[in-house]
Amino acid sequence: MAETRAKITAVDPVWARITAEAEEAVRDEPLMGGLVHACVLHHKSIERALSYRFAAKLSSNEMSMVVLREIADEAFSEDKGLIEAARADLMAIFDRDPACHRLLQPILYFKGFQAVQAYRIGNWLWREGRKDLAYFIQMRTSEIFGIDIHPGARIGKGIMIDHAHSIVIGETAVVGDNVSMLHSVTLGGTGKEEEDRHPKIGDGVLIGAGAKVLGNIKVGHCSRIAAGSVVLQEVPPCSTVAGVPAKIVGEAGCAQPAVEMDQILHDGAKG
Repeated sequence: MAETRAKITAVDPVWARITAEAEEAVRDEPLMGGLVHACVLHHKSIERALSYRFAAKLSSNEMSMVVLREIADEAFSEDKGLIEAARADLMAIFDRDPACHRLLQPILYFKGFQAVQAYRIGNWLWREGRKDLAYFIQMRTSEIFGIDIHPGARIGKGIMIDHAHSIVIGETAVVGDNVSMLHSVTLGGTGKEEEDRHPKIGDGVLIGAGAKVLGNIKVGHCSRIAAGSVVLQEVPPCSTVAGVPAKIVGEAGCAQPAVEMDQILHDGAKG
């Protein structure tokens, strides 16, 4: 076992850590053994584990687990960027969420992480022209996780969605790298436009709970959107907006709002 663990560590220290945490979880709570073995310990890599978890969560009488797992395996094999993004998402949650104490947790329990990985597979299908199958993945992800992300949306890596209830991201939305958002966020349109109609979120942005960003507007990098705000106009980089409709209330307060996760509006919002 030690020799095997050393070989894994040399190749992939992140996966080695996840498997070590999984083994510890089974020792601490034997009743979790079946789930932990099925989701983690039976697999040789993080992509195989994510493929299994995706298929297990989204399978139904309409689409078997075997078929869904084949789709996920194909996606991970054809697009190495998917697993790179998944790793970045995993580390983002571990770094930013005070409730996350192990890398194992998002894989097993956090629906924000799991839903984003399902979106990524759906987005790969969309880019491959397999749009009906992509729509099916979107539908099942919404049904299972309560998160509705159009497969045509473009989402960067290092994404942390905390709690993740009622997230809606539209077809032409763009989300940059290292973005954090909380529950009930909407990146939506303003009417029945059919072209480019959804927000463009820059890198490092923090979007508070219940915020609505509507229309084809830009939210500048490293900015903050306060909880409950309705954003209808462009947000400059490194600024804080709040209110209904949202207005600029100050600077972002720190260099990396999405990492700091500070949602308090200090005096002048300057920290």
